[in-house]
Amino acid sequence: MIKSFVGLLQSSPEKPHFATQTESITHRRHIKVTAGKSSPKVSGRNLRVAIVGGGPAGGSAAETLAKGGIETFLIERKLDNCKPCGGAIPLCMIGEFDLPLDIIDRRVTRMMMISPSNVAVEVGRTLKPHEYIGMVRREVLDAYLRDRAKQNGANIINGLFLKMDIPRDQNSPYVLHYSGFDEKSGGVAEKRTLEVDAVIGADGANSRVAKCINAGDYGYAIAFQERIKIPDDKMVYYENLAEVYMGEDVSPDFYGWVFPKCDHVAVGTGTFTHKGDIKKYQLATRNRAKDKILGAKTIRVEAHPIPEHPRPRRMMGRVALVGDAAGYVTKCSGEGIYFAAKSGRICAEAIVEGSENGKRMVEEGDLKKYLEKWDKIYWPTFKVLDVFQKVFYRSNPAREAFVEMCGDVYVQKMAFDGYLYKKIVPGNPMEDIKLAIKTIGSLMRAHAINREMNKLNV
Repeated sequence: MIKSFVGLLQSSPEKPHFATQTESITHRRHIKVTAGKSSPKVSGRNLRVAIVGGGPAGGSAAETLAKGGIETFLIERKLDNCKPCGGAIPLCMIGEFDLPLDIIDRRVTRMMMISPSNVAVEVGRTLKPHEYIGMVRREVLDAYLRDRAKQNGANIINGLFLKMDIPRDQNSPYVLHYSGFDEKSGGVAEKRTLEVDAVIGADGANSRVAKCINAGDYGYAIAFQERIKIPDDKMVYYENLAEVYMGEDVSPDFYGWVFPKCDHVAVGTGTFTHKGDIKKYQLATRNRAKDKILGAKTIRVEAHPIPEHPRPRRMMGRVALVGDAAGYVTKCSGEGIYFAAKSGRICAEAIVEGSENGKRMVEEGDLKKYLEKWDKIYWPTFKVLDVFQKVFYRSNPAREAFVEMCGDVYVQKMAFDGYLYKKIVPGNPMEDIKLAIKTIGSLMRAHAINREMNKLNV
């Protein structure tokens, strides 16, 4: 639900502040790009592109490139990687990326929002019979996207990317250095090189490709998650339900979660500001859910950095960053799977188009088309969620107000519609005014209760 609330914040037609801000951003970022047909033809072969990283961004980019006539190489070290990720994907992603239903572990139609004072509000009442939030395991989703890319002609390399030699002119190749692992080497790393015409960095928050092009650093959060096996009778409760816990005890600037998977639940939390206390917050999340996960057995522990905002630089020459490497994770929700896959596809489409299906060399202008398209579509979403986090994640009273708002049917409908389909949903002006009044009232009420509680604690 936290992820989906952006739909509501985008939907109202009467948001002059955000509209003005968005227009100015779009104007500043407008880049006039001419077609790349003046670039030289590739002689005796098709354009070669390497993708570093085999998650949703890398897998979707590899498939698009291979289908588009590009000689495609995808380098991934951990082909069975289990990223600590809530694993929620919007309904539109299943259709847009033609995902088979058998890789969807659970179809969540109910979400329980739980406030700092343990007030629980159920959301999902406005969903239509066919609508749901898909829950996936990253190791399953990522492997499927890579395998499909391979079926379409991409070369999947089990290797660890080390560094990249930057060419001195516009047409010379990039030389990638990596440690290869395959049956030929018997599991022992072999130093190898690969020459390509362009590179897509899809190698996560600690991207080595980003370092090679001096893309700059960014702040990051730590996500910590445990895969927990619970008794069958407890698992029935989570059959189609996910829980979100809010409060300074579970995270000072994020939230805790219990999301259902195939035969277990994922329990986790995250924080930008207090990374050293992440295990304390994880314990608090488990304690908040203890009655529902009683008898739990931990089967896996995972931790991973999550970027806080886009990198200062997302491309240079014929190298572009996508997914977490580019910083495409939304504030306050930590949503990144859909944006990763979408950015990988948009970037690959720009390369296919600019190279005329692999027949010509790509130029920097072709990759700028990717950034221009991405920013036009998604930049407002990231900015709005940044503001949203600052308003509702700053204190427990604000979190109480947010959970109270989630009980509103109009909020639920607008939020879920926006999240499930990633489209701006036309709002009702009168309902928007009522919602604004309710929001102010909820915030005032929560702060008043907090003051009284502080008096009792004196």
